[in-house]
Amino acid sequence: MAYDLKNVFYLDTSATITASATDNLVGSAQLDLSAYIDPIARGRQKGTGLAVYKVHWSIMDSNGKPCKPAEDGIVGMSLQAGAGLGDNASGTAFQYTTSLSANTNNLLVAGAEYYGMAAGPGANVLMTYCEPSEKVPYVIVRDNVCLTYGTQEGFEADAVISCRMECAIVTLDQATLNQLLRTQTV
Repeated sequence: MAYDLKNVFYLDTSATITASATDNLVGSAQLDLSAYIDPIARGRQKGTGLAVYKVHWSIMDSNGKPCKPAEDGIVGMSLQAGAGLGDNASGTAFQYTTSLSANTNNLLVAGAEYYGMAAGPGANVLMTYCEPSEKVPYVIVRDNVCLTYGTQEGFEADAVISCRMECAIVTLDQATLNQLLRTQTV
């Protein structure tokens, strides 16, 4: 697979973390990918998947501005291939486990963490800990991707997590397709 600028397009999704003094809020936003993926090979036609080459993260206030320096929220966020979690607002109960955003999760496309530094050295930090690359993209063969998040510390104001994926539709041989279908199961 090669990163070919002519074939790359962008998909994005976002989720809002509701302002709350409560810690350990979780939520998710599901993006339907069924228009880009066809995991069934028919005759001479091969199956297709969605190659994700890069993921760009941002976290802003609800007005599209950077979070204030006084923000002290802490959140982990990740993209999960085929998780099928649906859209869950902050505080909605759904099964968010430690392994969901861990690098050991086969469904993990990308992950990042945000640290509000109100009590620290005065700079908010967004740190990416897992992402695909131009040479080795994450190829999704399931019909959705979910943006998930979990706070460790509540946010003083609503915050919007957004991610932008650099993608391309790729043709897959049957052996590769079968391997990806096996590894991308919940």
